[in-house]
Amino acid sequence: MNLKALIYRWISKRYMDGCSNYNSLQVRRSSRSKEQARAMFAKHQVPHAQGQIFINPFSAHKFAQTHGFPLVIKPNVSGFSRGSHFPITNYKELWKAALMVKVWWPSSVIEQYLLGANYRVLATQDQIISVIRRYPPFIDGDGQNNIGDLIDSENAIRQQMDLHPTIYPIKKSPAVSSYLAKQNLNFDSVPADGERVYLFNRVALAPGGVVETIDQSTVPEVNKQLFCDVVKQFDASLFGIDVILEHGIEQDYTTQKCIFLEVNSRPYTRMHEKPRYGEVDDLQPFYAHMDSLNVADTNTF
Repeated sequence: MNLKALIYRWISKRYMDGCSNYNSLQVRRSSRSKEQARAMFAKHQVPHAQGQIFINPFSAHKFAQTHGFPLVIKPNVSGFSRGSHFPITNYKELWKAALMVKVWWPSSVIEQYLLGANYRVLATQDQIISVIRRYPPFIDGDGQNNIGDLIDSENAIRQQMDLHPTIYPIKKSPAVSSYLAKQNLNFDSVPADGERVYLFNRVALAPGGVVETIDQSTVPEVNKQLFCDVVKQFDASLFGIDVILEHGIEQDYTTQKCIFLEVNSRPYTRMHEKPRYGEVDDLQPFYAHMDSLNVADTNTF
């Protein structure tokens, strides 16, 4: 085994445990960056966000002046929402994100952001495998317990469901405390019965984000076809497609605002098997089929 293969094996084990590997090197290289995905979306008239690549944070500032808020800033190459900042709603948040994002990758992306429902769609060229909706970490009030106790209760449920390490416990961290403070809340606040309190801004799993499986029978055929078409456009075997829809994936995408964010050539399929809400999708037949494929250069970055 050559040095490149050894390095890639180490990267896969260290940073991509639980990610699938069913696409050729050519496909992975053609879809590695957000810029590549946006170019393909534009070519095939797939709805996507207006955005640009920037090195200098002043370019991001000018983009905000032209397009307004909310916005998202993220590394041009990354995964698991690492280094992403959203929704950005003012210039103070913009500058903080534009500087911090450089820790992850030298070139960065700034895009318009849609406040809507966030989904990961696992799709092949002819089939939707699984659909999940992703939420930032939250708790639902009962009118009696404070936020700190509700976090403890939620974490106990996650432990009982054996969701960790896919779905992480919610931490009572300074970041969560700061996010609560923006809502004039703290860990001792008692939310009303049925009141939902979000504890962080990102849908990422590491801060305690939530996954809900979506019944595919509720997704219109026009939406399903669009996801499969995106996989075909890249000539991929499998993609994890990230998309935001204003009113939800259960409604025809042509009747609402819709933004395709990116494609993932090595999607983290494990989170489709460990939802906090919804029925667990049986992915074993899918894995058996994909494992039977002869995929070239899977051990090369």
